[in-house]
Amino acid sequence: MSSTSTTPSPRDFTINCTTLLSELPVLERAQAARDAGFERVEFWWPFDSATPTQQEIDDFVASIEAAGVQLVGLNFFAGDMPGGDRGIVSSPGREEEFAANVEVVAALGERLGCRAFNALYGLRIEGQDPAAQDETAVANLALAARAVAAFGGTVLLEPVSGADAYPLKTAAEALAIIDRVRAEGVENIALLADFYHLAVNGEDVAAVIEAHAAEFGHIQIADSPGRGAPGTGDLPLDQWIQRSRALGYEGGVALEYKQDRATAFDWFSQPAAATS
Repeated sequence: MSSTSTTPSPRDFTINCTTLLSELPVLERAQAARDAGFERVEFWWPFDSATPTQQEIDDFVASIEAAGVQLVGLNFFAGDMPGGDRGIVSSPGREEEFAANVEVVAALGERLGCRAFNALYGLRIEGQDPAAQDETAVANLALAARAVAAFGGTVLLEPVSGADAYPLKTAAEALAIIDRVRAEGVENIALLADFYHLAVNGEDVAAVIEAHAAEFGHIQIADSPGRGAPGTGDLPLDQWIQRSRALGYEGGVALEYKQDRATAFDWFSQPAAATS
């Protein structure tokens, strides 16, 4: 996609099948994505527990393979997301649960050719020492990175909006943790630059791009206000994407907005200026 193209295309993007197509059962979403013209998909953790049954895993794999799409991104188990959890990486006492999930994620990634794995950091816990939570997170992230390194995978860490107790709200805060993980001897961890979350948190997104675009592990987008499709808000998404690419970002761009299925992809018939 560029500001000079006539229309954007689903082939230019990865679709997040958790925020989009949510009206459908999980196992129907990959096919719906393919039917909408997408070739690449990503999911938040698509199971109810950190360690789903083998049948659940096989059914999910079959849904991806039958649709003929490539799974390019997958989240680690993040706890009870509907209940307010935003990851368990920094939760002392849940290390074994996270380690068990890492084994499942790594096996899924290797099986489906997925190479990018998003680890939601988790909320600050009342009564817990924040420094101890960060130490737990660094150890867990290093464990995850080593596990997926075996087949060329990368762990992603992102700033998140909408949860006051989530401690990573800026690129600098996420990069500080990434630096600590790299100090443990692993290199395959990178910033997930979600332009929506960064913008909503008050970040100077253009400045983050200028400083770090070549190091981004992944880009996700939604417009603001509203977290809808490009063109529903006022973020210069196309400009940010193009500048990231000009500065050396070579990865994909994922659509992680929230909109009903009936209208979610209407913007593809609009001029590319809708994202400018």
